[in-house]
Amino acid sequence: MKNHLKYFFLLALTLTFIAGAWAQDTTIKGKVTENGQPLSYVNVLLKGTKVGTASNFDGFYTLSNIVPGEYVLTASSIGYIPHRSTIVVRQGETKTVNIEMEASAESLNETVVTGTLKPVSRLESPVPVEVYKPSFLKKNPTPSIFDALQNVNGVRPQINCNVCNTGDIHINGLEGPYTLVLIDGMPIVSGLGTVYGLSGIPNSLIEQIEIVKGPASTLYGSEAVGGLINIITKHAPNAPEFFADGFVTGWGEYNLDVGSKIELGKKTDLLLGVNYFNFDEIVDNNGDNFTDLTLQDRISVFQKWNFKRDDSKIFSVAGRFFYEDRWGGELNWTPEFRGGDEIYGESIYTRRWEVLGKYQLPIKEKVMLSLSYNDHNQNSVYGDVPYLADQRIGFGQLTWDKSLGKHDLLFGGAVRYNYYDDNTPATASADNIWIPSVFVQDEIALGEKHSLLTGLRYDYDKRHGNIFTPRAAYKWKISDHDILRLNAGTGFRVVNLFTEEHAALTGARDVIIANALKPERSVNVNLNYLKKIYSDNGTFIGIDASAFYTHFSNIILPDYDTNPNQIIYDNLDGKSVSQGVSANLDFVLPNGLKFLVGATWQDVSKTENGVTEQQILTESFTGTWNVSYTFRSLDLSVDYTGNLYGPMRLPVLGDLDPRSPDSPTWSIQNIQFTYKGLKDFELYGGIKNLLDWTPNRGNPFIIARSHDPFDRDVQFDPQGNVVATADNPYALTFDPSYVYGPNQGIRGFFGLRYTVF
Repeated sequence: MKNHLKYFFLLALTLTFIAGAWAQDTTIKGKVTENGQPLSYVNVLLKGTKVGTASNFDGFYTLSNIVPGEYVLTASSIGYIPHRSTIVVRQGETKTVNIEMEASAESLNETVVTGTLKPVSRLESPVPVEVYKPSFLKKNPTPSIFDALQNVNGVRPQINCNVCNTGDIHINGLEGPYTLVLIDGMPIVSGLGTVYGLSGIPNSLIEQIEIVKGPASTLYGSEAVGGLINIITKHAPNAPEFFADGFVTGWGEYNLDVGSKIELGKKTDLLLGVNYFNFDEIVDNNGDNFTDLTLQDRISVFQKWNFKRDDSKIFSVAGRFFYEDRWGGELNWTPEFRGGDEIYGESIYTRRWEVLGKYQLPIKEKVMLSLSYNDHNQNSVYGDVPYLADQRIGFGQLTWDKSLGKHDLLFGGAVRYNYYDDNTPATASADNIWIPSVFVQDEIALGEKHSLLTGLRYDYDKRHGNIFTPRAAYKWKISDHDILRLNAGTGFRVVNLFTEEHAALTGARDVIIANALKPERSVNVNLNYLKKIYSDNGTFIGIDASAFYTHFSNIILPDYDTNPNQIIYDNLDGKSVSQGVSANLDFVLPNGLKFLVGATWQDVSKTENGVTEQQILTESFTGTWNVSYTFRSLDLSVDYTGNLYGPMRLPVLGDLDPRSPDSPTWSIQNIQFTYKGLKDFELYGGIKNLLDWTPNRGNPFIIARSHDPFDRDVQFDPQGNVVATADNPYALTFDPSYVYGPNQGIRGFFGLRYTVF
């Protein structure tokens, strides 16, 4: 038996030696070039193995110690289309495989559509547009795009209520109602749907997210005053055949995205996606007897039909249904107390559906018809205050894209239908408004490197009459990788108070509307510089820097200070200014280490009666970062993401309120590990909020008088002011509006993705 084992061992050793000899004699070598010129520091790898290298300064590479067989040879480098080729290597062979790389138009000039309502490369767009791909969202997985935008420089998801946890998106310090949210270019998300438009779209169905900072009312009308976010869904040929992505956190949050691409005949493709999110754990780590995080049960179903037509003309129809049940409040609240005054709870039932479509007319000219319609119903209670609202928005638009010599023209006409009704005193009768619009845009080529864009939009709103919004943009294309842009324009916004200000519903403050609210107007100037550097050693550097200035007139700001028991809404008798500088640095080293760092300094202030002060809930500076590295031999990627926010003025309840009137500088940081060693699978996990930061740090409490949410033990004087008593030494009323960051502390998460292309 021992002899048999000895012979077996010798045989195995011999075979191992022979295989090693074969591998040592088997080599792949070659040269990596672009248009005949050598490319250095290009990553060359045999897929499915750990055999890889990088091309040297002269473009040459060598792969040694290869076991004979069939392989897929890959080559990749920043700014180039990945190369793939199938090769067969035999025993003892030295195989020569030269690789010709092609510059990636997507990497050099990402295609964008938002700035000018038609597809152009990012470097050619006269309007600066930021682009974020699904890979960016995966670096810090979240249950909604609303949460994912926390790592975009100059963009901040703002939570507006400690109890219901609803919020909006701030761009360059401006409140959420100034941000227009679009899906596939359709402005169907506004008013009641501002938050919900960013929830429930599976990340795997997103082609890219485009963000424009600054007024865009010339093309998109009211609400695009501070900027816009355009969520572009995938075209069917680019979508996976099937995907599933689910994760769970240590707090008990569950999120699942499932989707598929289905071919229905030769000319019809269907994209189908379902998102489900659930959180039903009652957590009260800050000990105030109120939920730290709203309990939620949410489902969203999305589908997009693409019809293939002659000459590749566009015809698509998409739809989405969204339902959510969320509640927060005292820990012993149950649905039987909904709307009553025994136990405080905020309960919101939301039902929403959307339909949108695009059809390119069957004529020689580029004429596009776009249509959308949505219906939003909200049944909610804030303690014993009901808020029942219905909103319907219809939108139709016809655009004609025409080039004539040096002129690139865009003509358009649109009509928007708004219906809104609720049970608040601000809505004596339902709004039922038609707003027709026409617009024209002309981009003039002034030379090889210079162009000028001009535009004008006219809207008629019977409540406010004729509204004109002009714009102008100058572009200097210094080189293929450098561009300087100067943009100027105006914006306008018609306010619907209760759809945009949850602070008007939550808590015990009275809402006072001082006068008939006039539409807000703004004037904006933005200077932007974009540069991309591709060095010879494979290092990539991208710089995107902007300076911005916006002046508002008739701005409507909530006044928390005049009377601590009231929120007073009125047009500002003065001015409001948002100004600052912002920069993003994208840095990629040849070894694959990637940095994306952003910073914004901003001054958002209001001036009235000669007094200037910082606008409430507006930070003076922000920072974001994303550091990524892949350990190729381990098939393991690491992503370290975070943000930093400077102090902001907070809504306190008078001079006696012990809560800090200003927030501290605070940061949310996360780390994630992703393993990609299994075919079609990705395993990921990590830790969110590494610093375990929550806004109750340094404060005696966050929610004022959480033990008396119906103010039964609060005493008032004849003028309606709160009287300090032994039970109420700080003269406070119940107030959950003191909020500027999430209440969730440190928590782990784990997830699994499965994708088939």
